[in-house]
Amino acid sequence: MKTNNALLAPLASLALAAALAGCASKPDSYYTLASPVPAADAAPSTLGGAAPLYIELAPVAVPERFARPQMVVRQPNGGVQVEVLEQHRWASSFENELRDALSSGISGRLGALDVTKGGRQTSQPVWRVAVQLRQFDAVDGGRVDASFSWTLRRSDEARTVVCQMNFGEAVGGGMDAVAQGAQRVTSAAAAAMARSLNAALTNPASTACAT
Repeated sequence: MKTNNALLAPLASLALAAALAGCASKPDSYYTLASPVPAADAAPSTLGGAAPLYIELAPVAVPERFARPQMVVRQPNGGVQVEVLEQHRWASSFENELRDALSSGISGRLGALDVTKGGRQTSQPVWRVAVQLRQFDAVDGGRVDASFSWTLRRSDEARTVVCQMNFGEAVGGGMDAVAQGAQRVTSAAAAAMARSLNAALTNPASTACAT
């Protein structure tokens, strides 16, 4: 059978163009919520001292739509539609990123050790921190707004301190800017949680939240 070279040439060109387009496709972008504690806010470790500080940060409770590695953003027109961005992801699932960032932010500001996975004797008291993300709205070229509530309870005490606070940051356009805004919001939340825990440490009789 005779091959029709006139037909094969365009097909080969199309196949080559498709292959080149596939090679040139933009790779996935990965982001983290963790950020270094500013030097002015960092505290020396309390481990080895007379009163070491241990915290136990439970997994963060988040709305179901955020329990995924993909970034979830709202439309800038204020509508009800959200976008789940397959090519823009957190380095781990969002709730794990949030827990790790809050843990390092609180620990670094208080010189504490997070013993959630072990690392202390059962006779040593620990401050248990339970965090719930109540709201998280990210708008490309707009704002990142979040609402957190958290409870503080020392393992050898009956009192519980309950806190709630809102945080927000204006952001520029693009997912890099949105991720940076989310990182700043998370850092601000960690700072507030550290302040509330420090207040509970210095005023053992109080159950009021101080941030």
